[in-house]
Amino acid sequence: MVIVWWIVVGLVAGWLTGKIMGGPGKGLVMDVLVGLVGALVGGFLMRLLGFRPEGGFLYTVLVAVLGAVILTWIFRKATGAKA
Repeated sequence: MVIVWWIVVGLVAGWLTGKIMGGPGKGLVMDVLVGLVGALVGGFLMRLLGFRPEGGFLYTVLVAVLGAVILTWIFRKATGAKA
């Protein structure tokens, strides 16, 4: 059941990141992957800032979106990709 939770959070976070950052869609699987990696990046950054990993679905999605947006921005800067 935990895997389903991760996939749902990844999908929502990836979709929201696509809407925030713009650009062409990459598909369902890529949205999930961007959201999951974003969740890891966002969770790491939030722990560095002293936040605790508590707060439920909304907090988890917001942290994942934050991480995914940062990850997408870094990727675009490194590769020179446009939105």
